[in-house]
Amino acid sequence: MSSEFLQMRGISKSFDGTQALRAVDFSAMAGEVHAISGENGAGKSTLVKILSGALPSDAGEILLDGQPAELGTPARARRLGIRAVYQEFSLVPHLTVTENILLGRMPTGRWSGWVDWAEAHRRAAAVLASIGFVGIDVRKRVRQLSVSHQQMVEIAKAVAERPRILILDEPSAVLSQEELNRLFDLVRQLRQEGTLVLYISHRLDEVFEIADRITVLKDGQLVGTVKPQEADQNQLIKMMVGRDLGELFPVRQPPGAGIALQVSGLSREGSFSDVSFGLRVGEVLGMFGLVGSGRTQVARCIFGAEPFTAGAVRLGDAPIRPRSPKEAVEAGIALLTEDRKRDGLVLSCSIRDNVSLASYNRMTRWGVIDRKKQAAQVREKVVELDIRPTAIDRLARQMSGGNQQKLVLAKWLLTRAKVLILDEPTRGVDVATKVELYQIISSLAARGIGILLISSELPEILGMSDRALVMREGRLVGEFTRAEASEEKLLASAAGVIP
Repeated sequence: MSSEFLQMRGISKSFDGTQALRAVDFSAMAGEVHAISGENGAGKSTLVKILSGALPSDAGEILLDGQPAELGTPARARRLGIRAVYQEFSLVPHLTVTENILLGRMPTGRWSGWVDWAEAHRRAAAVLASIGFVGIDVRKRVRQLSVSHQQMVEIAKAVAERPRILILDEPSAVLSQEELNRLFDLVRQLRQEGTLVLYISHRLDEVFEIADRITVLKDGQLVGTVKPQEADQNQLIKMMVGRDLGELFPVRQPPGAGIALQVSGLSREGSFSDVSFGLRVGEVLGMFGLVGSGRTQVARCIFGAEPFTAGAVRLGDAPIRPRSPKEAVEAGIALLTEDRKRDGLVLSCSIRDNVSLASYNRMTRWGVIDRKKQAAQVREKVVELDIRPTAIDRLARQMSGGNQQKLVLAKWLLTRAKVLILDEPTRGVDVATKVELYQIISSLAARGIGILLISSELPEILGMSDRALVMREGRLVGEFTRAEASEEKLLASAAGVIP
């Protein structure tokens, strides 16, 4: 590990009177993987956006190799060798993988101004191969790729010019375990080449596996820096939230005997086939599977977002075949999608409008919204889920990831759903918010709501589920009681080790 070359001194930043960073001092070395941890709203993303030139700081200075660095804009930061991969993709969806990776650097042929496409595709494929991201068709448009492959392209685009500093902000949220292993191989390779990698993740097991040092922020201030070998996850959590969290998963009562949802022989050609299960009243039924196993497609078919080609669905005693999400919501089914920003929220709208988005029929008269009734119902859910800030006219995009997730949940609770499908409900939220969400899920089950919990996190499935289902290659291949389930059994079943 070489000498320290990044210093951020006295960095401060505020937004509309809210202090996001307060005189933060941060330093890191070349050839180091330095993790930055903290709750949602702690200031992690703001700090690295200032470093990448995406945001100006209100006060403070940045030094590279001991010299003042005037960043100011992303272009200046790039010229100094700083690249960033944020949670929100910066890809151009209608362009190909090649065009995105080589944007602004496309090779030309014999005639100036004409792109040498054969050479461009070769270079893009070589970039992907050099960092271990194989199996992506560089001629495909980005919008045709899975979310995990889009993440790989985003990383490849950042790494293509071998940056001096690479910022990875929640890079693993949409990656499978195999893809995450490839990412870690890449991070270790960059470290050996002398690159400073700043790694932001809410997954503490990842942080402890890959980081050389971990810096913790809380409420926009520096709490401290530790080495993984000299600390444990409990100590880090206490630094992040300022208190012991106790048990991560709440103690739950067993579910009732009635059936909330019955799925029989459900199939969708090309996605999954012959999926059957029952969800009891007040039960949390976990569904685990590797990326591409068909879990999300099953959920979307039950919710009416995609049509199923065979099988049947019953809600309570009544058969249903929702042809749209609207019909599913009217029947009493809600789906919290895995991508809240794309499918769950209107970021440019307020808390008030987002929470009431699926329930306008409950607060209108003669086609006109009763604003007083709307505000009262929204405020009730804001208090119930402890959504912050509490001002219901605040825009969704101004909220932290954890509070945005609560916002989506509040929207569906206002519909009075009998069955709640949660697809990756804690993705991209901090540990403290996870605990809050687990407690909310437990309380909803105690009220008799049937919950189908789809998650890639095995501890979450094991800690929250009364039973666990396993999907593999579009088929339901395993079912385990709470007593039978273990990480080894579920993962082996998902990978096809158990027949």
